[in-house]
Amino acid sequence: MKRGITVGLVDYGSSNLRSVRKALEVCGAAVHLVDQPVAFDSTQWSALVVPGVGSFGHCVQSLRTKKLWLPILRWIEMGHPYLGICLGYHLLFESSEESPETKGFGLLAGRVVSFPRWRVKVPHVGWNELTVRQPVLFDGIELPVSVYFIHSYYPIPQDSEVISSECEYGVRFAASITKGRVVATQFHPEKSQSAGLRFIANFLHSLQPISLPAYATSSSN
Repeated sequence: MKRGITVGLVDYGSSNLRSVRKALEVCGAAVHLVDQPVAFDSTQWSALVVPGVGSFGHCVQSLRTKKLWLPILRWIEMGHPYLGICLGYHLLFESSEESPETKGFGLLAGRVVSFPRWRVKVPHVGWNELTVRQPVLFDGIELPVSVYFIHSYYPIPQDSEVISSECEYGVRFAASITKGRVVATQFHPEKSQSAGLRFIANFLHSLQPISLPAYATSSSN
């Protein structure tokens, strides 16, 4: 692990922070909770992590209420490293069937849709096997590997080239993506035991410490 790895972990009030924070720390990162926009001012992080449980609409509303929405969006747009877990993955897209009137970041083209409830039990909960398409962040993980899921919706990226792993559950879906410095997973690496920790460690190992210019933290969100 490289020295000086610091991570901003977004806390919007509904995410599974404790387990994610513990996993990041076990992998060698210093973790700083981000629950207000002033945290983005003149802050040096190596990456921003957005975990999440709950509904798409509630997550977006909470981030907007806390005035974290624009700082996170700007962080990603400026090319800084980002790790999205579950809802933190869904937010990258334009919208979700779960909350059709609520807009996401719109940084990735595609849709977030529900599993076919007539075909499989929803939500998808438990361990399932991955098919790895881009091996970089899976380095050192014995394949095939099973990881932990809990979700009712999944993204369909328009650009299949960003898909780094897939999973089967009634349908074949994108279990993780990588695009530039953006990494996102539908599975929960923090709950996926040694394989999940190795995935997080690989993500952290790819980082270089960066300085973030101060944002104007206006009333906009």
